[in-house]
Amino acid sequence: MPDTPAANTAENPEANAIRDALREVMDPELGMSVVELGLIRDIEINAESATVFMILTTPFCPYGPALLESVRTTAEKAASVPTEVEMGTEMWTPEMMEDGAGGDWGLF
Repeated sequence: MPDTPAANTAENPEANAIRDALREVMDPELGMSVVELGLIRDIEINAESATVFMILTTPFCPYGPALLESVRTTAEKAASVPTEVEMGTEMWTPEMMEDGAGGDWGLF
């Protein structure tokens, strides 16, 4: 899995469309999208399939399985190809949030 977010999406309009669709997937505990939180680390897409690389805010997230499935189905619908989600082991930190997203928490 790539170490930096959006490494593959900057030059790929299809991956950008998936990322935009994933803004609708909300973390139920934090009330923010998986994209705002910086959980979507990369997206790879080709003619036959797509892969979303993501992390969770905590390895023991009680909503983890439901969140992963929601990301998979949303990405698959946006990509129109079979999609899988690969979980990374990178630890989430608030600095991974999109610019300005942590303002409501008083973090930035």
